Amino acid sequence: MSVYDAKIAGLTGASDLLGSLRGKVTLVVNVASKCGLTPQYAALEALHQKYSGKDFSVVGVPCNQFGAQEPGSPSEIQTFCSTNYGVTFPMSEKVEVNGAGRHQLYQDLTKAVDAEGHSGDIRWNFEKFLVDRAGKVVARFNPTVAPDAAEITAAIQAQLGK
Repeated sequence: MSVYDAKIAGLTGASDLLGSLRGKVTLVVNVASKCGLTPQYAALEALHQKYSGKDFSVVGVPCNQFGAQEPGSPSEIQTFCSTNYGVTFPMSEKVEVNGAGRHQLYQDLTKAVDAEGHSGDIRWNFEKFLVDRAGKVVARFNPTVAPDAAEITAAIQAQLGK
């Protein structure tokens, strides 16, 4: 199954956010506004700007499961991201990434293994998944790996070069 088949609404109401990205290389990131890793939004936006002209997109997926660090409403999240970090990349509705209420998207994503051999539950905010144009997860990155780290940019460039 393609990740792009998972139905997830956009933060501002679009009904099929991932379907609109089919055919692009996408970096899916669970995000939060009140986390120590929140400054990663700046590097995520820079990646989005750098590669968006080459059929690439970052997708932010707000989640409040880790220390209740994303308590805001959709409009509060949107305002926070645009005002503080100039975010222009698509954001989804707030979802659960772990547990019984895990969104379908994360049922697929969490099967992927990262460089440390971790698969399964999301460990914290800002865990990253690189999805190829066909919707297959090709890389998973620990939350503490910066969006502009060499391993992430190399993986993006490898996918865009195909």
